[in-house]
Amino acid sequence: MQSATDCLPRGTWLRATGALALLMLLSLSAVAGPGSFGSFASGPRQALLVELYTSEGCSSCPPADQWLAKLATDESLWREVVPVAFHVDYWDYLGWPDRFANARFSDRQRRYARLGATRTVYTPGVMAGGREWRGWWQNEPLPTGSARAGVLTLHENDGAISLTYETERSLKSLNGHVALLGFGLRTAVRRGENAGRELAHEFVVLDWQQTTLSRNDGVFTASLRRPGTEVDAERFALAAWVSQGQGPPLQAVGGWMEADDW
Repeated sequence: MQSATDCLPRGTWLRATGALALLMLLSLSAVAGPGSFGSFASGPRQALLVELYTSEGCSSCPPADQWLAKLATDESLWREVVPVAFHVDYWDYLGWPDRFANARFSDRQRRYARLGATRTVYTPGVMAGGREWRGWWQNEPLPTGSARAGVLTLHENDGAISLTYETERSLKSLNGHVALLGFGLRTAVRRGENAGRELAHEFVVLDWQQTTLSRNDGVFTASLRRPGTEVDAERFALAAWVSQGQGPPLQAVGGWMEADDW
């Protein structure tokens, strides 16, 4: 009995085999992501999740992007502060679609507004510990996290990643979040409010996933898929945080990914 490939001309079979191999390679790379990291763990004091809501179509956003970029070399990075930049899509209609924008990121900002954590939805908007914070404009010190927030660990094992959160607080259910961040990203903007400018970005959220943590003897755990991206960045990092429902982040952790695997 002939197989399906036996019925194909040799050239067609080779092309089909090559296409299949390419698809498998692309699939594996999408799952594997840009690098490995081993394990990141926070201390018991809360690391502040700082969220910048920004857009390449917003002329007032570059100063906020530059402010956030300075945190990449701050000694408090990952230990006391975990920054992320969510690019929103609601300014794309102005003539320049932001290649990093995602409707889910815009929805997250709108959810903060519905909860009363920010007065309105705007860019650039900064959330520090789940609350609107405008101190970046005057380079004010970031707020300080609580002293006993619990320990959050992000761990990698055989290509899979897991979250573990240990806390003394009495909590029923938690949501876990993991974001893949890209650094050294540049865009030459040709249209819209930033036309003619080259914009530089750090801490760009390239992939973001959420899950519900399970509780066992006071320890919350969850397994997630490994983040991936097709964006070619100079460097990558991971950020993770936990929250009760859609409330403010309780604890955050992050760190650089291994350069050898990029």
